[in-house]
Amino acid sequence: MSDEKEIKPSLLNDKIDWKKYFNYSTIVKNIPFILFLSVIAILYIYNGHYADKLSRKIGETEKNVKELEYEYKTIKSEVIFRSKPSEMIKAVEPMGLKEVKTPPIYLSDSTTP
Repeated sequence: MSDEKEIKPSLLNDKIDWKKYFNYSTIVKNIPFILFLSVIAILYIYNGHYADKLSRKIGETEKNVKELEYEYKTIKSEVIFRSKPSEMIKAVEPMGLKEVKTPPIYLSDSTTP
């Protein structure tokens, strides 16, 4: 029990005196460190905002790519449909062009072996 009585007073004496760490001269001495921590905090906040903005841009770009992909597929299917022989005949009929019914005539040169 006598040991406990001796420990309690020593704990009271070991109590940290915060006033000596937060006086004017200590704060002035640590201004460069405080500024360094402030710059790091600002950079950390900026990096978070930049990452958010970048992820929003990536989402927008992915959405635009999907829309362009759908548009490409639609136009491609339309071009394939319009390039079918039956559709081509319908398209050029108003111009007076008609499909040739006779097979082509092959010309050959009799002088060449």
